[in-house]
Amino acid sequence: MDTDQIEYVIEVRRTMSMNKAAESLGVSQPTLSYQIKKLETELGFNIFSREGRGITLTPAGEQFCNSLFGIRLELRKTIEHCQNISGRFADNITVGLPERSVLRFLPEAIRLFSKEFPKVSVTPMFNPYGDFGQFLSGSIDIIFSERGALGKNAGIQEHHIYDSNIYLITRDDDPLTRLELIHERDLQGRALMVGGGSPPILRDVQKRVIAQSGVEYFNSNDHDTTLVNVASGKGVCLSPGFLMQEEQGFKWNRFDCPERFDCVLCTKANDTRDSVRRLVEIIADLYAKYDGPL
Repeated sequence: MDTDQIEYVIEVRRTMSMNKAAESLGVSQPTLSYQIKKLETELGFNIFSREGRGITLTPAGEQFCNSLFGIRLELRKTIEHCQNISGRFADNITVGLPERSVLRFLPEAIRLFSKEFPKVSVTPMFNPYGDFGQFLSGSIDIIFSERGALGKNAGIQEHHIYDSNIYLITRDDDPLTRLELIHERDLQGRALMVGGGSPPILRDVQKRVIAQSGVEYFNSNDHDTTLVNVASGKGVCLSPGFLMQEEQGFKWNRFDCPERFDCVLCTKANDTRDSVRRLVEIIADLYAKYDGPL
């Protein structure tokens, strides 16, 4: 399968017409039909079902087309990234993080790093929280994590960056915002949203609050869904400070508990590049000088 065939399939899927797709792509209808049929033979299944002059998606074709959209997007991103670094840089370091907030000083770190390593580019890559697949496969060089989250994977080095507290997120007009520090007793009669991919430390705190404070609770699929529920007044939630972003309508207040998140950057032990070591050092130094909320 080549890139032209990817574009052909996606355009036929969009228009559900060989004639319209051919016109849009600037190729003849016989050429388009031939390339689609050739790909189907290569794949071993039909993407489209021909019914008279019309076409429909086969079940396998629908699944295939859904995957192709993601493949095309990743391919375009890879090509554009390589175009950016081609001729300008001798090396590239990829940094994996779930949200910009977890490494708020990364832009400043990149600026300082570029002065020392002008021929090395730094590329942020956003991946789901707790997903280490790209790091373990080598697509990501440095990844944000909690200490121990990668288990006992051999050859992984953890570099402490900062400790993060736990916060209660409420609407900014909630009476709880008047408190500098939130205690478990303050949550009595409230609805606490839980789940949503919460880290183990946070899940332990949630369970303790539910058991000891008599709060109601309900599950939320992910952090963004939780924030929507908070904004709509359905409840409040506990969150690691490393997810804190300045968003209108919300207030983050420190929650009184002993648990902290030991936030680290993970690298591979066999990645001995001075540039990787130095970038981690610069990030750690910036956080060491910071005395704001984390």
